Amino acid sequence: MRVTVNNLTFAYFNKIILKDLSFNLKSGDFLLVHGRNGTGKSTLIKCLLKINKVANNTIFLDDIDINNIKRFYNIGFVPQKTDFNYEFPITVSEILTCAYRKKKDDFFNSIVNSLDVCSFYTENINNLSGGQLQRVFIARALLSKPKLLIMDEPTVGVDVENVNALHQILTNLKEQDITIILISHDTHFCADIATYTLTLLDNCEYKFTKPGDQDDTN
Repeated sequence: MRVTVNNLTFAYFNKIILKDLSFNLKSGDFLLVHGRNGTGKSTLIKCLLKINKVANNTIFLDDIDINNIKRFYNIGFVPQKTDFNYEFPITVSEILTCAYRKKKDDFFNSIVNSLDVCSFYTENINNLSGGQLQRVFIARALLSKPKLLIMDEPTVGVDVENVNALHQILTNLKEQDITIILISHDTHFCADIATYTLTLLDNCEYKFTKPGDQDDTN
């Protein structure tokens, strides 16, 4: 999925968070977004997902203004683990079957098996490790057959072994031509597979670069 952000400006209560932010992604591109707290990382995600209302002609998905899209299809979102209600008693199986909304088939089984979720498929989410829970969130997102996958801080609270596993998962997804936008404070674990890096700075400035290129502040 192609993503175009054209002079995006967004403010909360007259405090500007993002100003004149622009970038373009082709299908299969991997954008790594990072920056200090308060520089607009979460705000950008909310704008892309239409949680925050943006002006017309600001964000386009496959050349369609998102304000003209009534319902998102083929977009997967993996939230921060802190955004999930752990008090609600639900199993991994229930989360994934509800997300798929179809009878289990070969595609469903392929997602569960490829992410090695089957070993804790019947467990309550409260019993999962950080890495296991992250796999569940990724599986849930992939069941929508996304062309765009947005991930918010997927390595927080995840051990080294599962961070390495996530790196391999992302590498495989990129090879499937899925566009990925990943928010992370950890700029190292996936820098080798990122197509672009978006660094959000203080005072609404930003840098949009290819890894290895000299940074130009906008």
